[in-house]
Formats: sequence, C-alpha cells, structure tokens
Amino acid sequence: MPAERLTVTITIMNTGKAIPADMMAATTDILGECDMTRREAAMDYFRKGYNCSQSIVLAFEDMLPVEKNKLSRMASSFGGGMGRLREVCGSVSGMFMIAGLLYGYDEPESGEVKAAHYARIQELAHRFEEKHGSIVCRELLGLSVRHDEPVPEERTNEYYKKRPCPELIGDAAEIFEEFIKENPAK
Repeated sequence: MPAERLTVTITIMNTGKAIPADMMAATTDILGECDMTRREAAMDYFRKGYNCSQSIVLAFEDMLPVEKNKLSRMASSFGGGMGRLREVCGSVSGMFMIAGLLYGYDEPESGEVKAAHYARIQELAHRFEEKHGSIVCRELLGLSVRHDEPVPEERTNEYYKKRPCPELIGDAAEIFEEFIKENPAK
C-alpha cells in the first residue's frame, strides 16, 4: 500500500509591507510546497537535528491536538533510548506518545479501557520488534554500554553512516501510519 503523502504549505502573511520580487521568488523556491511521506518527514526531522522521538512525534503533528513546540518539548527527553540511557528506542517511545494522544484515556482507569490501550501499545511494540528484533536502543545500535554519556555525538556524515537511526525512525513512522489506517482515531 503506498504511503500517504503530506503536503506542507507555508504561507507568508500579508503584513502590509511590500516584499521585493527577487526576495519573493527566492522565498517561494525555498519554502514552496513540500510533498513528503510521514516516513520521509520523520527522517528529515532527524537529519535536521531533532532526536528520534521528536522526529516521530513531529511527523504526525498535523493529527495531534498539541502545538508543535510542546510536542517537541514533550518528546525531547526520550531520544537515545530515554536521555541516552539506551533503553526503549526513542522512535518507539514516540509512537507510544502519539498513541496516547490519539487513543489514550484521561480519567483514572483500571479496567477494559486501560487494557485496550495497553494492547495497542504492545501491538505497536510487537510490529517494530518483528521488523528489527528489539525495541531497546542499545540492542538496535549493537552497543554494550547500558547507560551512555549524556552528551550526544555530533551529527556528521560519519555519524549517519554508522547509525541505523534514520531507517529505524522511518520504519516507526510507517508502522504507526499503517496502525492509524487500520485503527482510525475517534
């Protein structure tokens, strides 16, 4: 099934000030319309410097009832397997956060509603694990260290060559997009 394409249109508000024609042309070339899949959007956010969890959450921003900056801040602690502790992969945590916003509950709960939501979370984890063998960051990266230094590595071409993170993030976006198609949010 082909991935749904996102169309991002950026509009320049009329401020009453004239925009020079050459600047308008350059702005249109830079901004224009961007047609991406959610997979591509998530991977693009990661390449721009957002962490794995933020990249997933922001790729689904248009579906969520929270402002972009708050989504980004909410997900900021989950990169590198939760603050580089190398525990649950940030892209998996990102899927779980979106699932909470789209399908979660907001009242005290101990019965069927909670069980149904946890079943969704376990299904998402299973789909990711089925594809990658684990949902644990250090296992996905082949690291022996349990808790890593808090300082992230610089994002260079070498970094991207040795890390599977962009692909993991792209796969998580595809998994969640497919999940939403199968389970439309109310």
